[in-house]
Amino acid sequence: MSILGLDFGTTNSVLARADGDGATLVPLDAPSGTDAVFRSALCFWQDEVPGGIAVEAGPWAIDEYLHYPEGCRFLQSFKSVAASPSFDTAPIFTKRYRFEDLGARFLERMRARSHGALDDAERIVVGRPVTYAGHRPDEALARTRYDAMFAGLGAQIAYVYEPLGAAFSHAAALDHAATILVADFGGGTSDFSVVRLESPGADRRARPLGHAGIGIAGDQFDRRILDRLVLPLLGKGGTYRSFDKVLEIPAGHFTDFSDWSRLALMRNRKTMAELDKLRRAATDPDAIERMIAVIEGEQGYPLYDAVGQVKRALSVQDDTIFRFEGGGIAIEAPVTRAQFEHWIADDLARIMATVDRALEVAAIDAHAIDRVFLTGGTSLTPAIRNAFAARFGETRLASGNELTSVAHGLALIGQQDDMAAWLA
Repeated sequence: MSILGLDFGTTNSVLARADGDGATLVPLDAPSGTDAVFRSALCFWQDEVPGGIAVEAGPWAIDEYLHYPEGCRFLQSFKSVAASPSFDTAPIFTKRYRFEDLGARFLERMRARSHGALDDAERIVVGRPVTYAGHRPDEALARTRYDAMFAGLGAQIAYVYEPLGAAFSHAAALDHAATILVADFGGGTSDFSVVRLESPGADRRARPLGHAGIGIAGDQFDRRILDRLVLPLLGKGGTYRSFDKVLEIPAGHFTDFSDWSRLALMRNRKTMAELDKLRRAATDPDAIERMIAVIEGEQGYPLYDAVGQVKRALSVQDDTIFRFEGGGIAIEAPVTRAQFEHWIADDLARIMATVDRALEVAAIDAHAIDRVFLTGGTSLTPAIRNAFAARFGETRLASGNELTSVAHGLALIGQQDDMAAWLA
């Protein structure tokens, strides 16, 4: 049986193929060669194709955007709305796309770049978060949408918690029994699983003990940077005139602007009309004009890239410069790691409280954890690692293959004769 593990992530997606007793990553075509990591992004543009709207995904979506930014709609982090009852459809030019429509188009393009891997698969083990992103996420709705999204692949689909995939991947490198905590930090969620690993050769090598998750991760950290450095220049905290009163501008449009999954969707007739009306009433109309210009100029990706550069820089140094220019604004502001860690302090506290909940569900305390495996791109944030070192001790921490361990482990789980214990 041909078995794949698919980590459909908020920021990146990865495929792995079961190979004998192990698993290997599937190389995916990219404009500059091949890469195992495929950006979870879509780019739509109007073209002379059936339906009138063309689409690309992954690095190809980024490439299309960079060549023709104002003529496209660039969507990223769309996984974040999978469990959102308030998300109905995304307006893209003359059409409206449901979540499962966006997901199916993403998979179609990923399939075209997979050298037949997704064509041949008989079983695909798909990772899912322990807790979905968003306010009051609807897990049943997310499952319905996932089922519709993956139906077009024509394979048997099994869902497994993402940190369990990472646990299986990490287990392949261990030669002894251990109780491990897997902490998987992505773009939309932070997920935790406690797993008991037996020695190699045991009838059942791994046994899940408990899970917990929270919809706080890298994208939320991005919002903190935007809130401090960008949104004040776009009118947040400002006022507008309503008859003889001066009122504070409501937060709604700023909330959408700072959400990567919604920013591009603000470019629609209704929202732009509302912003123009706000601009005419604002005490600082230039600030709202700048917001309008960023949205109309499709500046979401450059803004995302600028924020990402800051986070990466602060992972290896104590200070950096945030730089962004587009849509009529230019920002150059110094940022220190201490500032950033202050901005995300409350988020980190909630993440660590979720770790405690995972331990409670597993009926185990921190001293009984032999190893903590940190994975996912956001795990590279020093504040994350420092918090786990303080709780568990630096010597118990392990990391590696931050972007690929989940898919690798999902493929290994797909080889199990009895997958019942792993299904979510």
